[in-house]
Amino acid sequence: MRMRTLLLTVLLVGGFLYWTNSRTGLLDRALDSVRGKQISWSGPDTARGAGLASDELNNIEIYKKARMATVNITSTVYRRTWFLEVYPAKDIGSGFIIDEQGHILTNSHVLQGGGRVQVTLENQDMYDAKILQRDRRNDLGLIQITPKKKLSYLPLGDSEHIQVGQKVLAIGNPFGLEGTLTTGIISSLGRTIKDEKGTELEGMIQTDAAINPGNSGGPLLDSQGNVIGINTAIYGPGGNIGIGFALPILRAKTLVDDYKAGRSTARPRLGVSVAYVAGDLAEALELPSSGGLLIQEIAPGSAAASAGLRGARQLVAIGNVQLGVGGDLITQIEGRPVDRNDAITRSLNKKRPGDKLELTIFRAGKTSKVSVVLGEDPGDAL
Repeated sequence: MRMRTLLLTVLLVGGFLYWTNSRTGLLDRALDSVRGKQISWSGPDTARGAGLASDELNNIEIYKKARMATVNITSTVYRRTWFLEVYPAKDIGSGFIIDEQGHILTNSHVLQGGGRVQVTLENQDMYDAKILQRDRRNDLGLIQITPKKKLSYLPLGDSEHIQVGQKVLAIGNPFGLEGTLTTGIISSLGRTIKDEKGTELEGMIQTDAAINPGNSGGPLLDSQGNVIGINTAIYGPGGNIGIGFALPILRAKTLVDDYKAGRSTARPRLGVSVAYVAGDLAEALELPSSGGLLIQEIAPGSAAASAGLRGARQLVAIGNVQLGVGGDLITQIEGRPVDRNDAITRSLNKKRPGDKLELTIFRAGKTSKVSVVLGEDPGDAL
């Protein structure tokens, strides 16, 4: 009996020990497996970084290409002290190369000193640049360097079909910090702003991509890496607050074409001030609800005056809007319906003094067409 009890005890103890060891082995193997996984994440051969979104990859790709063609521009400006002593100061801005011959687009105000202009490339190569053309009215400048080696350059895109909400990227040298990239969207189109001298810049692209002092003259790019604008101004005297402005690239294309063809950079001029009206406001004025540009004033001796266009005859208040009425309503320009307040500016960007501009106007209940021979803007282009 005792032998049976002893044998049973041995069997029970042995079975318990076997079961325990088996479970421990399984546990150890499980822990080894987990440990192995932890090691595999941190091991040098298997470490992996966080995945990049397609938009991030797009930003990186564009930056790598565009930064090589974006330059730092330093111009020597001669200023006077309180004691009327002349001393050289330096203004810093940006620009971008547009061809292998070393032509560079920038803002006119970046070159305002009229003295020595120095260009520094992304690889820190430095060149003296020659000022070829300046259009102060549009705040545009064209300069050239003589390259020692092959240059990277940026393709000029289309600023006529851009839309509010589309992504844009700005590259420049804000506060002298070279090769800075900022991103954002087109916030609005057709803005009119005034520069430091009070000159109006019309048809500007508004963007929330950060633009700061030193960014002036740098490229505003679309998501394909094409230049659609030239970063020009910020809202207010300080740094970026989310409101920046760029010149549409179409104007720069015209400047470059004129230079290469040996033509003057003078801008065409129609000679009218207008107000955009449509919808209920247009109907209240007994005008077509599709709207257009209601002429407020005609400049004496202008192309518009010579063509017989009519300005407002009296002022009226409709709600909180005061308008001049009795003038012609421009409903189409070159056969295209007017649906934006900068329609005239956009059309003039494609014209030169002496060209004809075809207008469709609404006057006294009737629609007619008027052909205007454009005059020359009295701005101080060089």
